[in-house]
Parts: sequence; C-alpha cells; structure tokens
Amino acid sequence: MIEVEIDKSSGFCFGVTRAITKAEEELAAGGTLYCLGDIVHNSMEVDRLHRKGLVTIDHEQLKKLHNVKVLLRAHGEPPETYEVARQNHIEIIDATCPVVLQLHKRIEKQYESNPNAQIVIFGKNGHAEVLGLVGQTQGEAIVVENLEDVKKLDFSRDTYLYSQTTKNLDEFHHIIAYIQQHIAPGAVFNSFDTICRQVANRMPHIAEFASLHDMVLFVSGRKSSNGKVLFHECLRVNPNSYLIDRPEDIRKISLKGVHSIGICGATSTPKWLMEKCADYIRNCTREQ
Repeated sequence: MIEVEIDKSSGFCFGVTRAITKAEEELAAGGTLYCLGDIVHNSMEVDRLHRKGLVTIDHEQLKKLHNVKVLLRAHGEPPETYEVARQNHIEIIDATCPVVLQLHKRIEKQYESNPNAQIVIFGKNGHAEVLGLVGQTQGEAIVVENLEDVKKLDFSRDTYLYSQTTKNLDEFHHIIAYIQQHIAPGAVFNSFDTICRQVANRMPHIAEFASLHDMVLFVSGRKSSNGKVLFHECLRVNPNSYLIDRPEDIRKISLKGVHSIGICGATSTPKWLMEKCADYIRNCTREQ
C-alpha cells in the first residue's frame, strides 16, 4: 500500500480564495456573472465554476457588454478596464487581491511623482497581473523577465524596481544586485520588494515536503506562473517529481517501487483537486 500525503500548505492563497468566494456568492444570488479572463489558472476549477454559471470573457467581449456584472479576478486590471466598465454601465465585482491593489497604488504614485524615471517590473510579459501593473504607468513601465533583459536598461536614468507578486525572491535579489553594480553615478536606484510572502514562504516549505517522499505529484494548471516556480523547486529537491493537472494524468506515471507519494500544488490549485488525485492513487493500489 502506498502512503499518500497532501501538503497542508498547498492550495489557494488568500487572494484566490477571496475571488472564488465572491464569484460563488454572486452566482448563488442568481443572474449572469461574467469573469474577465479565467478566474484562476486551473482548468478544473474554471470548469467547476462554469457549471455553476460563471461566463469567462476577454477584453474584446467586455467592450461589447452593457448593463451586466463583471468580476475582476485576483490578478488585477489596468485603469482602461475600469473606464470601459464605466462607459458601458457595467457593475464591477472587484476581486483584485489586496496585495496586488496596494502594488498598483505604489506604482501609480511613483509614476506620477517622477514620470521621466524608468519604472521596471520584474515579471512575465503578458501575464494578467503584469498588464495591470504596467497600466498604472500609462504603458511606460519596462518589464524584465531575466538578467538578460535587465542588461538592456538605461542605467543613466533614475530607476525604480518592483516585482510581480508571485516571482522568485532569489532571482529578484540577483536583479537588484546587478542594477546596483551598473547604475550610473548621480542616477537614483530604489528597489521595492513586492513579492507576496504567502507565495515566497512556500518555496522552502515545498522543498522540505518534496524531500520527504519517494515521489512528488505537483498538481497545477499549465498557465500558472507560480505553479511553474514551485514545481521546479520540487524537481530540484526530488527528481522523481511530476507536474499533473488532473487525476487521470497519474495513469501515465509508473508507481512501481514507490512507497510514499507527496501531493502538493500551486496557489491556484484547489484542495478538492489534490484530494481527488490522492483518491485516484489509493483506488489504483487497491485494484493491484
């Protein structure tokens, strides 16, 4: 019999829990509720809420809607989205994560106080949260994904560095160090650690969890940036780690010789899905 343990610290972060709770409350009250983009980067959870009546739309579809309710997910949105909603008499159910919302305000304030400065955001180009952050600077902020991007910055300008809330803390510190070494004399450089500790603190924990098991099954949607970061940490500690997004994926993995399996996931992974994966393993071993 294989021993299966679900990581108690894995699963939805506060921001995602809040967004899903808001969606379920609105759906329970009746009427149509639209969501701008997938409410969470997990297809199984998105499908569950679709069955309850949540309709996912994109920004082009938003422009064509009038007099409806639209939920903004935890990632946040740029100012243009709110303006479209105002013009189209759309009621916004704002589920932007409070941590992200605070970061919006900080970046907007910095931009307004010194619009000629270089505002740099360490994040993934095109990611929903990053689009919202860049939107606070009228599209002027520069997004860097890695050290190679950082080398292209203009080090003669005043530079203010922020981070997408779910990025890797060590990588962020490497970028800070590089800019500090290259910033021109007389130019101002300030960095702001805006990485969410609910995410950052999972790194050391998940590494320890991964080391305790023969095999690790990391449950995550393929679109989850946070999921990719945490999975690679599992893989670093335990090479016998697998990324799956549903219980059926387990049938492709050999469990031969495995005595203990740890199941963990991203901040966008629902607990119920990890539990289904655990049940799938237990049923498989009973049938053998």
